Amino acid sequence: MTVFDDEGRWKNEKCADRKPFICYDENLILIKENKTWEEALYYCRDHHHDLVTITNLDEQRWVQEKAKKASTDYVWIGLRYTCTLDFWFWVSDEVVSYENWAADGLMDDCDMSGAMKTGGQHKWFKMNDQMEFNFVCSMS
Repeated sequence: MTVFDDEGRWKNEKCADRKPFICYDENLILIKENKTWEEALYYCRDHHHDLVTITNLDEQRWVQEKAKKASTDYVWIGLRYTCTLDFWFWVSDEVVSYENWAADGLMDDCDMSGAMKTGGQHKWFKMNDQMEFNFVCSMS
């Protein structure tokens, strides 16, 4: 069987070894169209469910796998900044408890949304929401 190691890489294990596991159905889809954050949000809501929400390391890893196949350097995720209330939130109403921000991210600005880098450590970046990237939708 193939499992994640502690660094998030795949490795082979004996099938007889008992390991914890997560069940995961294919509920993410990478859309290889370049859209602004708002266009991506409406596309996901019209055709699937919503822009993806990431609440833990396991979800981060699944989104990373999708993001690796993108045709842009970043993919939009469902993170949005509210200038009025001065905080980041998931469009799915989940609390932002798990975070994977890049250390050199931009300053919080009124026109910012969250994007994941498609390579490297797949950190999250604060990007101007008028930029156009591929994006990941959740299907449930």
